[in-house]
Amino acid sequence: MSVKAAAIGIVVADMAVSVAFYRHLDLEFTGADAPHGHAVADLGNGMRLMLDTEASIQSFTSGWTRPSGSPRVALAFEFDTPHEVDAKFTELMAAGYHGLRGPWDAPWGQRYASVTDPDGSGVDLFAPLG
Repeated sequence: MSVKAAAIGIVVADMAVSVAFYRHLDLEFTGADAPHGHAVADLGNGMRLMLDTEASIQSFTSGWTRPSGSPRVALAFEFDTPHEVDAKFTELMAAGYHGLRGPWDAPWGQRYASVTDPDGSGVDLFAPLG
């Protein structure tokens, strides 16, 4: 048997709002306007990001309820330079999104920042310092 990771799925309250957020990270989605509540973006290297609406998940998962509390998972997006991390964080804040921690130089050698997407999932931005 051979198995490999192929996709990351996130349940979203509003497809259009979530797609707009992830477009700030240069992701383009197929299916975002389809009535079935499922959209997919290519992350490269064979990985995909799948967004599914709460209504879609509830249609086949009995008893599903929206999680609450702090982010339990985070997607991490790598940039080429620390300046790009700072600029993307500034862009996301100007667009009205929520920052968890502004850009800082992490002791493991990266410029790092953390935000949340519209549904509270963590999104980290990072680049090598040197």
